[in-house]
Amino acid sequence: MKKTLLIIMLLSPALLWAQKQKKQDVASIKSMCGCYKVYFNFAETFSPKRDYEFHENYKSHAYEWVTMAEEDDDKLSLQHLLVIRDTMIIKHWRQDWLYENTDLYTYDKDKTWKPVSLSKNEVKGQWSQKVYQVDDGPRYEGSATWIHADGRDYWENTTDAPLPRREYTKRDDYNVMKRRNRQEITEEGWIHEQDNDKVLRDGEDQLIAQEKGWNTYTKVEDSKCSAAKAWWDTYSAYWADVRAVWDEVYESKKTLALKTKVEDQFLYEQLFALQEDYKGEHDSEKAKATIKKVIQPYIESDIQLASN
Repeated sequence: MKKTLLIIMLLSPALLWAQKQKKQDVASIKSMCGCYKVYFNFAETFSPKRDYEFHENYKSHAYEWVTMAEEDDDKLSLQHLLVIRDTMIIKHWRQDWLYENTDLYTYDKDKTWKPVSLSKNEVKGQWSQKVYQVDDGPRYEGSATWIHADGRDYWENTTDAPLPRREYTKRDDYNVMKRRNRQEITEEGWIHEQDNDKVLRDGEDQLIAQEKGWNTYTKVEDSKCSAAKAWWDTYSAYWADVRAVWDEVYESKKTLALKTKVEDQFLYEQLFALQEDYKGEHDSEKAKATIKKVIQPYIESDIQLASN
């Protein structure tokens, strides 16, 4: 009895610390929700190739609404929506945060992702950030610990990813971006800082160039994003169905290879068009059956979506 009480006494401080840490983590992740004025900035900074021609800096800005698409004790799903000229809404990227997640998909190259299983000890106290394309297909993910110390509040990780949308139709001199991501909460909102390697992966990795990314999210009044809020109210149920279909793909835990186009169309073009048929309240099972028929032709690997 005394031994049991001693074990409980020893474990309690560690358990209390873990609960406090997780509570801080959740607060940090949730604080990224809201309406923001966003500035996207990327600049190539270095290349080991003497004859390399540096590409022009990329700059863009917009308002962006970040909303909670799903939430439970161990998962927070944040959907980003771009607001263009006050009324035009573009479904943007999504970031899912999973607590102590052991099953990840890591990017290999050329639109291929491989499943990776981590041990519970490897991810203890960590959150994996899963980042998705605008069509809710995979982009990249990694696991790390949120840091709350010395007046700072951030999460950072290094992982491989496909080319960003700003370059994947323009560049063929590299096929993997090694992303060093830091998301840091600030008084004004948050910052997404990146130090990226542009890598040609063909047997061995060859560094082509490095770039710096500095994306600032400055919180503004929610009224600036009212059109995005209304848009999400209309289409959120449909995109929940899309996520459910993709979850079936990820649950296969098989290597995932995707085609860029089918019948000369990107997947996002087909899914964006289909959303008009299933906006508002709709038959979810019917929607998912149709979504499966759209997504299946883009899957090159032997992953078969079950018919309803």
